[in-house]
Amino acid sequence: MENKVEFKVYAKYALFTDPLTKIGGEKCSYQIPTYEALKGIISSVYWKPTIIWIVDKVRIMKPIKTQTRSAKPVIYSGGNSLSIYTYLADVEYQVQAHFEWNMKRENMTHDRNENKHFFVARRMIERGGRRDIFLGARECQGYVEPCNFGESNGHYDDIPELAFGLMFHGFDYPDEGEDGKLVVRFWWSQMKKGVIQFPRPKECTIKKLVRPMKAQKIQTIGLDEEGLLEGYEEQEANK
Repeated sequence: MENKVEFKVYAKYALFTDPLTKIGGEKCSYQIPTYEALKGIISSVYWKPTIIWIVDKVRIMKPIKTQTRSAKPVIYSGGNSLSIYTYLADVEYQVQAHFEWNMKRENMTHDRNENKHFFVARRMIERGGRRDIFLGARECQGYVEPCNFGESNGHYDDIPELAFGLMFHGFDYPDEGEDGKLVVRFWWSQMKKGVIQFPRPKECTIKKLVRPMKAQKIQTIGLDEEGLLEGYEEQEANK
């Protein structure tokens, strides 16, 4: 069984920013969604510690438009300030992704059932996801529906190529990437005929160490109902 899933995600607003530069002050969205944001969307639809979602590509369906809105972010020293946020407006994307096993979760080997995770993920897409969908920021509520990647006409289908420069790709967390490190990835982004083909996280050559970080323990909510909690607790006790 091929574990590839395809879905459409759309929203009134989106805010895809570089997390290293968006702390405080004014925020301005990238023109296209980041790999990390799309991974977060499919993880909100369906995720288990057994799997890692890999986003293969995204198709931009509507014209890239921006809209500014005023905001009053909290100042760390107290009070609020007035800022202008630049959002993407009226967005719609087609996404293709697949999952792979998280080899760092050795206690989850008995849960590596490809058919089970594929059919549950597809069913969750049909239901709009297990959790709320956000496009880059909490205030940008989104919606997910199943689709066939490539169907319907996209606004950029006839444009051979557009480049968007150096762009944030995603994070390597210690429970998926290098042990004891939080690493940020960047890549040179481009779109060909409306489709952005993402490099795999391991293929990104521009990386920066953010800080040392330990892998978080798995949240056990939902594991007991699938018979996975007992094996997890035994491994944690033996560490």
